[in-house]
Amino acid sequence: MGKGFFISKNLGIAGVVVGAGALATIIALSVVYSQEKGKNQDVEAQTTLSPPKDPWDIYRLPHSLAPVSYNITLWPRLVINDITGLYIFTGQSAVLFECKKETDLIILHSNKLNLTLINGQHARLTGVDGAEAPAIQNSWLVKKTQFLVVRLQSSLQVGKRYELYTDFTGELADDLGGFYRSEYYEGEIKKVVATTQMQPVNARKAFPCFDEPAMKAVFHMTLIHPHGTVALANGMVLASVNVTIGGQDVTRTSFEATPTMSTYLLAFVVCEFSFISSDGGKVLIRIWARKQAIDEGQGDYALKKTGPVLEFFETYYNTDYPLNKSDQIALPDFSAGAMENWGLITYRETALLFNNASSSSADKEWIATVISHELAHMWFGNLVTMKWWNDLWLNEGFASYVSYLGANSAEPTWNFPDLIVLKEVYKVMSVDSLASSHPLSTREEDILEPAQISELFDSITYSKGAAVLRMLSEFLTEPVFARGLSTYLNAHKYSNTVYQDLWNHLQKSADMNTELNLPASVEDIMNRWILQMGFPVVTIDTTKGHIAQNHFLLDPDSTVNRTSPFQYEWIVPIKWMKSGADQTLYWLQTKTATHLPMKTSESEWVLANTKVSGFFRVNYDPGNWDRLITQLSTDHEVIPVVNRAQIVDDAFNLAKAKKVSTSLALSTTLYLQKEREYMPWEMVDRNMGYFFLMFDRSEVYGHMQAYLNKQVTPLFEYFKNITANWTTIPEKPLDQYSQVKAISLACSTGVAGCDSLIKAWFQDWMKTPEVNRIHPNLRQTVYCRALASGGMEEWDFAWKRYKEATIASEADKLMYALACTRVPWLLNRYLEYCLDPQMIRKQDATATIVSIASNVVGQPLAWNFIRAHWGNLYNNYGGGSFSFGRLIEGITRRFSSEFELKELQQFINENAEQGFGSASQAVDQALERTKANIKWVAENKADVLKWFTDNSA
Repeated sequence: MGKGFFISKNLGIAGVVVGAGALATIIALSVVYSQEKGKNQDVEAQTTLSPPKDPWDIYRLPHSLAPVSYNITLWPRLVINDITGLYIFTGQSAVLFECKKETDLIILHSNKLNLTLINGQHARLTGVDGAEAPAIQNSWLVKKTQFLVVRLQSSLQVGKRYELYTDFTGELADDLGGFYRSEYYEGEIKKVVATTQMQPVNARKAFPCFDEPAMKAVFHMTLIHPHGTVALANGMVLASVNVTIGGQDVTRTSFEATPTMSTYLLAFVVCEFSFISSDGGKVLIRIWARKQAIDEGQGDYALKKTGPVLEFFETYYNTDYPLNKSDQIALPDFSAGAMENWGLITYRETALLFNNASSSSADKEWIATVISHELAHMWFGNLVTMKWWNDLWLNEGFASYVSYLGANSAEPTWNFPDLIVLKEVYKVMSVDSLASSHPLSTREEDILEPAQISELFDSITYSKGAAVLRMLSEFLTEPVFARGLSTYLNAHKYSNTVYQDLWNHLQKSADMNTELNLPASVEDIMNRWILQMGFPVVTIDTTKGHIAQNHFLLDPDSTVNRTSPFQYEWIVPIKWMKSGADQTLYWLQTKTATHLPMKTSESEWVLANTKVSGFFRVNYDPGNWDRLITQLSTDHEVIPVVNRAQIVDDAFNLAKAKKVSTSLALSTTLYLQKEREYMPWEMVDRNMGYFFLMFDRSEVYGHMQAYLNKQVTPLFEYFKNITANWTTIPEKPLDQYSQVKAISLACSTGVAGCDSLIKAWFQDWMKTPEVNRIHPNLRQTVYCRALASGGMEEWDFAWKRYKEATIASEADKLMYALACTRVPWLLNRYLEYCLDPQMIRKQDATATIVSIASNVVGQPLAWNFIRAHWGNLYNNYGGGSFSFGRLIEGITRRFSSEFELKELQQFINENAEQGFGSASQAVDQALERTKANIKWVAENKADVLKWFTDNSA
């Protein structure tokens, strides 16, 4: 495809928006916005009668046309239109396309755009390079499939190129999708930002386009914007000139053509932001944000780390960064964490901005991994793109995995290679062990509608994708893995692929290393991990040397509705050790195997899945479990830290699945009085968190608190001593996390002196609001505990600080803490705030509701709120929101009674007609979890109560 700057004769004649005639059109568009919208909707309604066989009733684009390039001019209005009462944008687009198959139809995407009628039609068609364009017979919009359909009086000719011109108006809404607006204040002055989020299917809301990832093209962008604002896009600025259009003085900025790329990677912004930039280098790096944030140095950390991470990936991929600049911009309103738009990466402020005085170590870790994730996409996803959304896992799983490698190169003291186990591997196992889980890769025809595409942006795609690719890298070795990636990227650059293409290149790389001795091809091994859902539990009998694998389900009595092409059998790479000594890699290729070296004497123990390099759980015979627990109690440091965390998490989840006793799982925590490392404590906290969810409304609660109080007191005293009575902070990042964990668990379980310490810190801040002496690492915990034990005065103080916060990470901590109060009316008021974007930004509404639901007092309030406002939430936050599934999961997490199950079923039935959009799968999982919780509580409550009673003294 050509990359030159192409201006057609017709586009030149149209003059885009630079002439008086164009201005008249623009003004007319804004005036008749509502009327034109009504006309389009009338046409849309007529098309619903069309038979299903018509191509515009099918969600996928036909393969008859292929876009080559777009010329797009957009003019966002950053003030409300006096007539429509809306923020709007106007635009013109000319798409150059080639006919691949003879057709008399032009079908492309258009959603929520009001197209100006040109000679009675929605578009104008011209031929290019001597091609003769057929006349347009009629045109219409199809609301259901979001298509603009143009029927021609005769067919387009194969191999010929044509250009389709459209003129349109759209709303610059605050819906966080497509071309939208974000707002913030500088003092008392409201500022409006026009920005974008195209992934997955929102480019069609900005201009008519072929909005599928395989429909790559070159984009030529021009933005019209007010004086005093800056315009950004994927490419560098070509020219920026001041012009007068119909009496309005504006700036017209045009940009370099993009590389050949997908529509979902397009980005453009109009704002009044400032920036900082790198000095020299072959790639210009700029960090953009609100002027105050830049002036305060909040972009300095991102700027410092972006260059090294880019250099790491250039080396890792053995491929140069494909562009000449990397702009990164922090937006006040943004639905996701960040978006990998080529050359213009957009972020939430919390994912890019860091303040040394107010941001925590956790904030820094988050920023490092998110920047690394997005920069990883510049090659894997942008340069080479999946053909269709059914392979989204390939993009996001890969970027999630290598983001830890890139972050580790920038922050080598953080131990990122182990953190991935906590943050990705074990996090997603809890979802993938449900019967309602789904495979990583599905058939193209199973993912068609926008809601189905949005539903794929879940933890399976991101975290399981990362986990299985990490496992692949582990058994291939990182050099072999990286070499295969390099050849894959170079062979398919600027094109689209399916996952088999990656397997082929990794196989060629593996074949060059004769020492690997793989038991099967890369494709045969990996297809079992991506084409069937779930993962195995590997059971090792050390008395006989036998080993077996089975599909692991948290509820073994649940029914799996999905069939598997491999009958839920995996080829499992098992790294293991015997009594502290590493052994060779063992491959389990069948359901069972015998005569293994894993047979031990009575004094030896076996530990499988060292480094947790494989995506599976491990069970043992009772004798081996006893020896592992004894080893933890006598000298726990013989077992690597990450595997101490593994033992805890595997045991608790095996107990949920009724493969070991709950008493055995709880016994893995007995050694904790000696444990000082973060990872094992984090896994204990997560798993005990489930017990608290199930029992914090029962008589078990007090005994659980007493036991954890006893276990965590030594950790609390340890950090009290090494920090000189909490006046310093540990040097190592993970020790800092352990300190936070010590305070959090100590206060929640009533360790002496903890709550008084928290209250003193918070009261000191209340007395001098302008001076916050609470260390940033501790603030979220301190704020939450202070509000939980306080009342209206503390809540109102925190709310005021939240509304005045100029640092996004500080606002996030306060937003979370406000949900910790135990005062019901305050929680209800907070829930109501979630319906008002002036109080709680739309991007934060679902997270706030989930935080309230995690509070034992707030959970029933949040559940009632969701049911009462479901229609509002669904229409404003739900249909295509990436976070909507997490709302359902968060609200129902505590459900564990027959009454709650009936309420959930009633809620589903009452809203079945409207549906659940991108949360449909989350609803199924909520039902499954609730049923499993009910069974688990009934079967385990008595034993749990006895165990905690016996061990809390």
